Amino acid sequence: MDNRLGEMLVFLEVARTGALAAAAKSLRLTPSAVSRAMSRLETRLGVQLLSRTTRSLALTPEGEAYRARVSGLVEELDDVERSFGKEAQAARGPLRINASVPFGVHVLLPLLPRFMECHPGITPHVDLTDSVVDLVDQRADVAFRVGPLRDSRLLARKIGQSGMAVVASPDYLARYGHPSRPEDLERHLCLRFSFRRTVDAWPFLIDGVGSQKAVEGAFFGNSGEVVRLMAVAGGGVARLGRFHVADDLANGRLVEILEAFNPGDREDIHAVYVKHERLASRIRAFLDFFSESFTGDGFVGGARKSSNGHGGLIRR
Repeated sequence: MDNRLGEMLVFLEVARTGALAAAAKSLRLTPSAVSRAMSRLETRLGVQLLSRTTRSLALTPEGEAYRARVSGLVEELDDVERSFGKEAQAARGPLRINASVPFGVHVLLPLLPRFMECHPGITPHVDLTDSVVDLVDQRADVAFRVGPLRDSRLLARKIGQSGMAVVASPDYLARYGHPSRPEDLERHLCLRFSFRRTVDAWPFLIDGVGSQKAVEGAFFGNSGEVVRLMAVAGGGVARLGRFHVADDLANGRLVEILEAFNPGDREDIHAVYVKHERLASRIRAFLDFFSESFTGDGFVGGARKSSNGHGGLIRR
């Protein structure tokens, strides 16, 4: 019997886990069986796919190329098999979704129950992290990215935009005062991010001219959700996406400040996925559902457009 498919699956799991032992545990095989499968595969192909040392294992350039090709083949095979049977037209199977913590908590998770009702054959596996993950390495099907896209290898579907807002809690403003102009922030505690890609300056529109205002503060958070919770607790002033703070603003936990100086900048929100010759039905169903969930009035997961025109999430 041709065992090429089995060796491909073993190889993909070794590539995902980065270790023979971890792949063996995941596949419920012995480490020696995994090692033999890799040796047979490399012998048949006539190339080295894995670079092994006593402490680490990595893919060779040929291994990277092979993984890219066979990932698509296995994905298509899964989709073919799911297209037959009692529910031939139903999208089925596991769906691995990655998103930042703020987007996951405030947008993705509130919508997932309705998606699961519409597609009972799909099993979502959600991973929330503020780190930008490699979809191929993590074997993720779809990831949501807020802001500029950097990975040109991925396909992307734009699902909306989010405005930004400078916010603080009523308790904080009662204690420290309500800033009336951007320069007043010099006397306030500004909550900042510890991401390397961020800068300690916020954009404002002052006298019709866009400018960057440097902010200071003793607190740094490695997640937008950490910063939001700190703001709600009265720890300082934050600048966050409207989708992130919509419920807090509606319920009075946070108050928007310096609205007259809001430059109206927006961040694009995309769903990104790896290119395949044939997109799996479960991925297509998820992308279609999310695109349709961002309605023209800007409502999604509790986020609505504000009356000042700076807006929440908007479908385009």
